[in-house]
Order: sequence, then C-alpha cells, then structure tokens
Amino acid sequence: MLSISASRPNAYTGSPLDRVSHLRDDDSSVASFLADEATLFVPVWRSRSLMRGVAEGAPEAVLLTRQAAEAVRMAGGPWALLGLWEGRPVFAVDCSGAEDPLPLLPEAMGEFADLRAVAGLLPPGEASVLAHARGLMHWRVRHRFCGVCGGTCEPRSAGNAMACTACAAQHFPRTDPAVIMLVTDGARCLLGHSTRFPNSTMYSTLAGFVEPGESLEEAVRREVLEETGVQVGEVHYHSSQPWPFPASIMLGFHAEALSETITIDPAELRDARWFTRDQLRDPGAGGFSLPRPDSIARRLIEDWLENAA
Repeated sequence: MLSISASRPNAYTGSPLDRVSHLRDDDSSVASFLADEATLFVPVWRSRSLMRGVAEGAPEAVLLTRQAAEAVRMAGGPWALLGLWEGRPVFAVDCSGAEDPLPLLPEAMGEFADLRAVAGLLPPGEASVLAHARGLMHWRVRHRFCGVCGGTCEPRSAGNAMACTACAAQHFPRTDPAVIMLVTDGARCLLGHSTRFPNSTMYSTLAGFVEPGESLEEAVRREVLEETGVQVGEVHYHSSQPWPFPASIMLGFHAEALSETITIDPAELRDARWFTRDQLRDPGAGGFSLPRPDSIARRLIEDWLENAA
C-alpha cells in the first residue's frame, strides 16, 4: 500500500505560542504577565470565540487588552496562561457567566461565534490559539470537582492544572485520542454517512475513539470492522489534528481494505459506500457532499485524490 504524506498542515495546528510550561508554577512570573500592559486575553463565551468579520467571510480573532479583559473577568469564570506570542503573554479567560458579554466590551469588538464554522478561513496561528483557549476553558469549566473524592478543586500551574482541596489529588486537562481513517482498495475509498451528521448528504471518513490497551492500528481495524464489516490490513499514519470540540485529537490514517462487502452498524451509520476518484471530484453530480475543508477528514480524501497512481 502506498504511504501518502500530508500535503499541508491541518487546521488548528501550527501554534505560534511558546507555552512556557516551566513558568506556570512561578507565581511571580504569572503575576507579572497578568499585570503587563502588553498582555493579551482570548475570551471564550459558552464555547464560542470572539471574532470580527465572520458575516463577511473574512474572520479574524479578537484578542483583548488587559484593560478590556478586566470587564469580562468580572464574570467570575476561570482563566489560564496559554503562553507567549512573539514575546507577549497570552491568557484564556472564560466569560460564560455573563448572559451577554459584548456590552461589557468596547464597541465594535466583533461577535462570539463557533470556531468550527470559520476555522478554514482564519490565519493558521489564530485558529490554533482560539482552539487552544476553547479546549482549555471547556475543561476548566467542567472539572471544578475532584473525580477521586468529590471535593472542590482549585487551579494550579496558572490554570493548566487542578488540585483537590480535600484529598490533594492533581488533575490535568484531558485529551481523548480518536482515529480517523480513509479506507481504500486502490481504485475506490470507503465513506460513511453517520447518524450524527447534521448535513443529510455528507459522506465522510470513518472514525472512532481509541479504547484502553489498544494500539492506534488496532483501533483503525476494529472501528472499520464494527461500523462497516470491512476488514483492514495495512495502516499508514498520515497526520494529526487537534480537535478541542470538546477535547480530542484526531489521528489520521490511510488504511488498506482486505474485503469489500459492506454491512453497516445502524447505530453508527445510515449508509456506507465505495466511491471512485471521479465521483469524489464531482460530488454534486452524485448528490452527496464531502466534509468541511478545515477537517482532517477532507485532507485525507484530498491527499488520496492527489496521489492517484
């Protein structure tokens, strides 16, 4: 089987931040960052990111100055140090406690929008920083109590960790590994239409979470077999993509099909089909659509198309 490399970076990768993990427990450094007039804050409101130009199709991230951020920090949500961007400290701040945070900010600051809807249009560095902030704030908002004893947790490491005030257990942000794979038989690829897809015509690569004690290659073979009944042989790594929606990393693969008969799992898929390259090059003619351009699923398909033998 031909190993196909990624043709270009995936969305949400290429972070411009120096995460300065060695300074997270240095209280004096963190305090100086918070007091620095050059510091920038990335606001997150109910899992949405602050951007301008969304309606015009030219989105850009809006980061707040320290003075502007003070207003949304009054909403009482968590904050965390993300790192340094060209030497400037950058923090995430969650303002979900405010019913509407926009009136708290200077006029014409933009709007809070779903990052997934526009990530493919944002400069790569901005998309990565917004995704980083969204994922970390999602974890902070939902992990206020200890999973060991139920006690209240307090932030540590400049908001990048939590410690239980009762049993002292330490908790760190969780990222769930998920495999996503384009299965091919040489001339065709296997795509499925999930029961969870909001788009009624979209067909995409198969995907699933890695189980305990399972290698990535084993997860690829198991998920494909469970969802479609197709057996898989060789598995080749392609690339990865952070997917903090809410807390995953997508590990992309191309996989070789050893069988072609499809038997779908109706709990996971409404349909699954084999598609030729010609069909994928003109999905509209076939009455179906492909995943969004910013997704690793689309990248797996496009790179297979571009590497036609």
